[in-house]
Amino acid sequence: MTVGRVAEALRAEGRATNERRLLVLAGEGAATREAAERALDAADIDSRDATYLGESEGTPWERVPPARAGDLLGTTHGALVVDCHEACRPNALGRAVGAVDGGGLLVLCAPSLDAWPDRRDAFDETLAVPPFDVSEVAGNFRRRLVELLRAHPGVAVVDVGDGAGDPTVERDGLTDPAPRRPPDPPAVPDDPAFPAAVYERCRTDDQVTAVEALEALGEPGNAVVVEADRGRGKSSAAGLAAGALALDGRDVLVTAPQYRSAAEVFARAREVLAEADALAGDPDESDPKLLEVGGDADTDGPAGRVRFEKPTDAAELPDDPDAVVVDEAAALPVRLLERFLDAPAAAFTTTVHGYEGAGRGFSVRFRDRLADSDFEVTDAAMTDPIRYAAGDPVEVWAFRALLLDASPAVDPLVEGVGDGANEGEGAGSLDYRAFDAADLLADEHLLREVFGLLVAAHYRTEPSDLARLLDAPNVTVRALTYEGHVVSVALLAREGNLPADLRAQMYEGGRVRGNMIPDVLTSQLRDEDAGVPEGLRVLRIATHHAVRSRGLGSRLLAEIRGEFADDVDWLGTGYGATPELLTFWRANGFSTVHLSTTRNDASGEYSAVMLDPTSDAGRELADRHSRWFVDRVGAMLSDPLDDMDPDVVRAALRSADATPDLDLSEWEWRLLAGTVGGAGIFDTSPRPLRRLTVRYLTDADPPDDDPPGDDPSGALLDPRQERLLVRKALQGHPWGAVADELDFHSHGQCMRALGEATRPLLSHLGGPKVAAELERFE
Repeated sequence: MTVGRVAEALRAEGRATNERRLLVLAGEGAATREAAERALDAADIDSRDATYLGESEGTPWERVPPARAGDLLGTTHGALVVDCHEACRPNALGRAVGAVDGGGLLVLCAPSLDAWPDRRDAFDETLAVPPFDVSEVAGNFRRRLVELLRAHPGVAVVDVGDGAGDPTVERDGLTDPAPRRPPDPPAVPDDPAFPAAVYERCRTDDQVTAVEALEALGEPGNAVVVEADRGRGKSSAAGLAAGALALDGRDVLVTAPQYRSAAEVFARAREVLAEADALAGDPDESDPKLLEVGGDADTDGPAGRVRFEKPTDAAELPDDPDAVVVDEAAALPVRLLERFLDAPAAAFTTTVHGYEGAGRGFSVRFRDRLADSDFEVTDAAMTDPIRYAAGDPVEVWAFRALLLDASPAVDPLVEGVGDGANEGEGAGSLDYRAFDAADLLADEHLLREVFGLLVAAHYRTEPSDLARLLDAPNVTVRALTYEGHVVSVALLAREGNLPADLRAQMYEGGRVRGNMIPDVLTSQLRDEDAGVPEGLRVLRIATHHAVRSRGLGSRLLAEIRGEFADDVDWLGTGYGATPELLTFWRANGFSTVHLSTTRNDASGEYSAVMLDPTSDAGRELADRHSRWFVDRVGAMLSDPLDDMDPDVVRAALRSADATPDLDLSEWEWRLLAGTVGGAGIFDTSPRPLRRLTVRYLTDADPPDDDPPGDDPSGALLDPRQERLLVRKALQGHPWGAVADELDFHSHGQCMRALGEATRPLLSHLGGPKVAAELERFE
């Protein structure tokens, strides 16, 4: 049987059922690409409807480099040829699968399947974190991938060798499905708020339901959540609704992790406006990120529009939109999503399973905040595929191969973990476990629980993380299990222990894979010896949502520390800083040594780097960076970090394991005392109060929400006073802005409050001479 006949039969079966089929062509690179060309010709797929994802320049199809696989999002193709000879990149494979239309072919060009797991390619090189070598990277991800290719329905495997001989057909991939009856077209709902023409563009009943739910955005106070797997048309539904809202004079702000993720929203909105002859400007010359109502539209009120902003900018709600649409919301962190709760109306569309984000994490972590907001919330779930039929075997294969649908254990299986787990009460069934790749591969259920928990708890977990989990020589997994089910898991990476030449390379500006903490401390903070000690960085830590707030994360970290304290010099972590996370890590012995000076585009947060030393060498490293941190942080906060959340500042400084010398002259102490009494003005010399504030925040227990006199912790100031010191003394915000933010009645009241907040600090830290100076203003 020839390659062409295999492809022809696959295509015929796929078209008859509106499903996709996967054709694996194994052998030498050029031979597989030539075979792919013959296969698509035989399957009657025009080369203009096929796309090649790979490095080779000599193919008849449009080429997308693997580094730009994200460009495939929101696109559809009759065939996609994915070339894995140079590298098997899990993320690129995941992005490619969803871009093939029903009746189409996904063609995988791969080395000989028997030899493939033992080959090392360009992706493996990214897993070989120094001081490890690429030869130490395992091939477990590809070994599992090959097993699933050889066993899964709808997957044909043909060995073409070097192209000189006849191909060997291992599997024809045919499933012989029962005939399908074409679905009935969806009906327009009764009395819709949107034009009937909008609903006539819907392709499934699910899509009609979602668009009807999105009608609520026409009134303030409403939020809509649309959840679906890939290929269900949720972005199209959002686009149809956005276009209808714009026709009604609404200003719709759209955001997504990248514009290309929201391209389908704009495509459908453009169709709605164009059909109504309401699209302003020349469609060929207009900004793709802005659609404005104009043309022949009959608008009595303001002209509507649909516009795009990246998430961190959109969260500021520029130009006061009437409604916000957050596409692929699960790919954004909760703290950024929370800022959209200030919009008049908001929609959140999210992928339930897939590398774009974890729908479970979105529903667990953000839905509580949404439920507590002032919004009236409407839910819409979409299950019917649009681009291909339900039960499509390629989708089922991809979900299993890349664990796109991995999820934690169901709630009832783990809810018996006692509330006192950290102290041992009710924790008798908890076990601390080390899982290596062999353990996970031998137990698919365990692998799905481990990876599913990481996916559910973290917005960035991707298919490439599955390969890292199974193959990277510096990565290891530790977990707590309850009656055999994973309730808390940590992904750990060894860093440091670097040779002198690599340390010099980092110091001189070169990038070294992995080794995030040594890299930051060396290249940014000019400590060439930072890469000498060996550490263990916590890449991810996640606790099952059903048993959070029971001390499991802390217990897991304690177990990890106990196991590795004699083996490494430090434990460390780096993450998008929030007050809650800083408090958690500080409570577990970690201290702040660095804050990034730029926000992460995806999270909108500044990152914190924290260390927990476990040896003398680790303590020396942590001590010197703690000292350097408290000495430089005041200047950082007045410039690159002047917009950092004051509660993050408070928590970050309290998490430092050093206090700066005040180093104030007698004159500077008098200035501070004068500020308290009104005889001095803070603006004439900000330095003394800045240093006093840093000293106080790095040296004091956190206050409760009650006034200081009722505070059992004995804090000198209450949270509002501390925020005032951060905003004015450390970040230098204008008096008027500080007064507005902290709800002072006037500029003058804010100034007096700063003096009142300074007085107890001077009484506590100033000594007899300052006390005498203060008495003059009693």
